[in-house]
Amino acid sequence: MALSGMRGLSVFISDVRNCQNKEQERVRVDKELANIRTRFKNQRGLTAYEKKKYVWKMLYIYMLGYDVDFGHMETVALISAPKYAEKQVGYIVTSCLLNENHDFLRLVINTVRNDIIGRNETFQCLALTMVGNVGGREFSESLAPDVQKLLISNSCRPLVRKKAALCLLRLYRKNPDVVNVEGWSQQMVQLLDERDLGVLTAVMSLLVALVASNPDGYTNCLSKCVYILERLTKSQDILQEYTYYGIPSPWLQVKTMRVLQYFPVIEDSTIRKGLFDVLHRILVGTDVVKNVNKNNASHAVLFEAIALVMHLDADKDLMSQCVALLGKFVAVREPNIRYLGLENMTRMLLVADVSESIKKHQAHIITSLKDPDISIRRRSLDLLYGMCDISNAKDIVEELLQYLTTADFAIREELALKAAILAEKFAPNLAWYVEVILQLIEKAGDFVSDDIWYRVVQFVTNNDDLQAFAAAKAREYLDKPAVHETMVKVAGYLLGEYSHLLARRPGCSPKEVFHIVHDKFPTVTTPTKAILLSAYVKILMHTQPLDQELQVQVEEVFKRCENVVDAEVQQRAVEYITLSRKGSSMVDIMAEMPKFPERQSALIKKAEDTEGESTEMSATKLRQQQNSMALVVADPGPANGGLPPPSEQLALPEPPPPSVETAAIPKAYVNGTSSPHPSASTNGDLLGDLLAPLAIEAPPVTTPPPPPSQVDDPGDPLALALYDQQVNQIKPIGSIEDWFRALSLKDSGVLYEDPYIQIGIKSDWREAQAKVVLFLGNKHTASLVNVRVLILPAPHLKMQFSQVPDTIPPRAQVQVPVEVVCLSASRETAVLDFSYTTSTLPVSVKLRLPTLMNKFLQPAPISASDFVAHWRALVGPPTKLQDVVRGVRPMPVSDMGDLFNSLHIGVAPGLDPNVNNIVAATTFYSQAGATLCLVRVETDPSDRTQMRLTVASQDPNATYELKEFIKEQVIDIPVAPVPAPAPSPAAWGLTGPAAALVGLI
Repeated sequence: MALSGMRGLSVFISDVRNCQNKEQERVRVDKELANIRTRFKNQRGLTAYEKKKYVWKMLYIYMLGYDVDFGHMETVALISAPKYAEKQVGYIVTSCLLNENHDFLRLVINTVRNDIIGRNETFQCLALTMVGNVGGREFSESLAPDVQKLLISNSCRPLVRKKAALCLLRLYRKNPDVVNVEGWSQQMVQLLDERDLGVLTAVMSLLVALVASNPDGYTNCLSKCVYILERLTKSQDILQEYTYYGIPSPWLQVKTMRVLQYFPVIEDSTIRKGLFDVLHRILVGTDVVKNVNKNNASHAVLFEAIALVMHLDADKDLMSQCVALLGKFVAVREPNIRYLGLENMTRMLLVADVSESIKKHQAHIITSLKDPDISIRRRSLDLLYGMCDISNAKDIVEELLQYLTTADFAIREELALKAAILAEKFAPNLAWYVEVILQLIEKAGDFVSDDIWYRVVQFVTNNDDLQAFAAAKAREYLDKPAVHETMVKVAGYLLGEYSHLLARRPGCSPKEVFHIVHDKFPTVTTPTKAILLSAYVKILMHTQPLDQELQVQVEEVFKRCENVVDAEVQQRAVEYITLSRKGSSMVDIMAEMPKFPERQSALIKKAEDTEGESTEMSATKLRQQQNSMALVVADPGPANGGLPPPSEQLALPEPPPPSVETAAIPKAYVNGTSSPHPSASTNGDLLGDLLAPLAIEAPPVTTPPPPPSQVDDPGDPLALALYDQQVNQIKPIGSIEDWFRALSLKDSGVLYEDPYIQIGIKSDWREAQAKVVLFLGNKHTASLVNVRVLILPAPHLKMQFSQVPDTIPPRAQVQVPVEVVCLSASRETAVLDFSYTTSTLPVSVKLRLPTLMNKFLQPAPISASDFVAHWRALVGPPTKLQDVVRGVRPMPVSDMGDLFNSLHIGVAPGLDPNVNNIVAATTFYSQAGATLCLVRVETDPSDRTQMRLTVASQDPNATYELKEFIKEQVIDIPVAPVPAPAPSPAAWGLTGPAAALVGLI
């Protein structure tokens, strides 16, 4: 833009640049804004040149970071100007100052449309650029047909058509309904024949978005995409301006291969052969050169080609060629190239039959563990972890143990965890596993979690042949001068239980073992001392008949601990000194710990939580993740035959309890229901499984079909019935009522769970708006197909949610963001209609979402005088409503106050002189604004089952809805007997959302 003729603008910019500090700049900007505001108020004598100059100044001020809250009408008015210079200013400044929801944009829709359908190509480009930058839903509904006509028009110049394609892409993202698949499928085929690469690149960007949401509708574009790749790779008719460092239009190549990854495997042999020839040409023609820009472009094409090869499930030769090329990248010195090679080789682990090819580069991968760049070290660790199997486990684990002593502190914990898991998964024998873990504790004790040494104890307890070996190894490590406290824990436990097996070995008599262990007693923390006290009494117990000298030494230790501050150590000392005097009867009391019931390792779950972003998925799912707000977080599961089936792996129980007494290990419970997965987290934190990559504890157990007489379970009064009366053979593993009640008071938790899937919610409620994320976690080892998610909003809610993939991969999680806006007060809730298919069993459920009225309430602190003033101003119905509520759940006044506070109705103590009454205030937020609501509850001390409830606010609807909502929360609803089946909504002629709402009512 030429601004040289605007002297006033140039002077203003010069003044701002010459300011010595921020305060001087603010003074100069405020002075200029005041001048502009004055001139805009008095439009007389304001020429088009001056208006244009002032609008440019406003844009410059906005670019400096200052708020510009006026002049928008003048800016929009310039769009209607007949001259190019003024129209250009209007379009550019409007694009910068206004967003898609600004009311002023509605004023220019007709003007923009006239410019688009006009004959002036310059005006068309200005209009398309502005719509492509700020166009919202209203623009898409009004302008999409005209933009489509420009795109397919043969009379328009390529520049206009390119802008039309990008503009249509913006409108499609805002409103997918503007593009009809049936009508546009053939149009896209014709557009892919475009010879101009600029237009073709823009059209391909549009196609990526279209195919991402509906790949089946555009399968006829597949052959055209392959032809485009052939044309580019053979450099046919490519203008020099579209060649980047000798690479024909790398951006178009990347977009085209990305489109092909959305289509299923190509069946046509001719097309498939042509595509493989193109991919082979890309793989062969890519190498590392000194020019950084050329490397970036060629590698972008290469890695997209590798992703396409993985998606197409190409032959083994092509896969091996990809691995060999990545191996060259791993061996180069350039860190960026090596990082990309490691990252893409990790993705290749998802493909079958390539593990042997990757193992050939194991030496270079291990060398990368010592790279100065920590990101490369992390990628190397991930790749080694993924490529490890029974054939190379010993080599990899030994390298990890050697690297552990020099590794950065930021990576040591993850490194120790992965080394422990690899040793457990692929141990050639249990003795090797125990020795590896003890080395791990010695080298990185601070970074070894308790779960790791718990597993050693469980292995040793459950394997009699291992006990003497483990005790001897523990004895060796305790002899060393510097011993980590974790080593003291595991050695103390093992020697306490099994030191008697070493009694005939030199230096392993009970007295010697006691002294070796007790030497570490003064230097350890209190929890470790409790373990050592248990070890002492066990050592003493194994010397039958009792060694009097050893008994005296042990009892002296116990007596010194009788008066310690820590209650656990004190209690053990008192109990053990009594037990030590029981003689032979102590043997029965202090018997060896029994064998643990078999459970899957908790380390596997912890590893999945730690992996985070390192987990990968198929190329198609990656593309869907990039183009959809619904995120799929997947775990690749066992690679290279690593993890055996649950019945074959080294499955052991949870860690032993600190007490030496035999204790029954409780079952894991999920929301009050016995879980079919015994290794589920005992703390019941199910949301932790939702927000982290999904942890699979055990294969789900298919619930057998119930007898016909037990099909329906109406026990959940808050659970929605299946409106189509479909019988689900898969039943939830908890109470839907309990889950919903918990979520009505919390912002995160579990909404639904069965043996195959877990649906969780995490939400952030801010006044009238909320961001809710649904977590759909596949717990099964097979994919869930035919996944369908439909949210039926209540009339008072405005909700938008992203599309959900039809398939959820094994042990994967889909995140579905939902935007919620409250339009008015209501007690109705939205409905989640969810269905999927697994093992040919269809499952369909309809669940109430916790979009209750209290989510849009915020406690309102209020003084006594303000409360009385507002209360008296609201004289009666409909703004002040009173009701006598009977059947109230009996509770003290303090408990009722806590209930109100949990519902975001802020109780104001002391405002009412009667201690049996409650006075509260809250603010209800909706799109219309904030409404102060006052509540007064009068209770009868002699009869807590009734109360008088008064609610007042300026909004009659909010008053009534809040009154009824409070009544629902305090009334005790008895569980009624099972009624006769009611006629289904289908019998009333209702379907879809209407049927869902009828079921709710």
